[in-house]
Amino acid sequence: MDEQVVLTQDWDKTFPQSDKVRHEKVTFHNRYGITLVADLYMPNDTCGQFPAIAVSGPFGAVKEQSSGLYAQMLAERGFLTIAFDPSYTGESGGQPRYVASPDINTEDFCAAVDYLSTRTDVNPERIGVLGICGWGGMALNAAAIDTRIQATVTVTMYDMSRVNAMGYFDSMDAEARYELRKQLNAQRTEDYRNGTYALAGGVVDPLPADAPAFVKDYYAYYKRHYKIFCVNGNTGFRNESRIFYFIDLQNEEDYERKESSSA
Repeated sequence: MDEQVVLTQDWDKTFPQSDKVRHEKVTFHNRYGITLVADLYMPNDTCGQFPAIAVSGPFGAVKEQSSGLYAQMLAERGFLTIAFDPSYTGESGGQPRYVASPDINTEDFCAAVDYLSTRTDVNPERIGVLGICGWGGMALNAAAIDTRIQATVTVTMYDMSRVNAMGYFDSMDAEARYELRKQLNAQRTEDYRNGTYALAGGVVDPLPADAPAFVKDYYAYYKRHYKIFCVNGNTGFRNESRIFYFIDLQNEEDYERKESSSA
């Protein structure tokens, strides 16, 4: 629990600081011992216990971007909020860097609830979570297992597990998915042999002229805004991480493949 993290104390967000709320940096740890760093926002000139909300996302973003903006605006409306960097990203701890893990990132939300529940200025019966983009799924996962979470909101364009398993617009079939699994597992062997980790998933650069509108939006946001620590604005997550987002589907397909081969 003594992992060292370096905190930036200057205001370094992509949005202006509100004069209606107080802001401070806080840290807490998850059950894997990883130190998480968050920006805490709370209303000015009030006392007592607040309803609280933990915010994170988008997938591959950092708290200095939209999650912090959501948190600050909610604090202006009377909530105590934290916008946190997930494990292995941003100012938060975890080695090696740029790992995406459904179980650990779900735990990150539960750890945020741990932290909020033990603050004397938070009403532990009024804690919610807000997940943006790919972190909407993590927020739902956490809410499904954590009875302390009383409200859950997601701001999500697509199902992260589905797009990893089936591609954008469901472009991959079962055989293509199986081939992708073989490639990702072969990459794990190479990563271990070389002592380095292949990265993938950062915003495409340069931007193709025929890129879909949503990719153009990604590029406009992540390449023109905050890039320090931001996975999306740089080279992406560890490539093999994506295989863990479609494990249930691949188990079902493996069973069907074995059944058909034994028939």
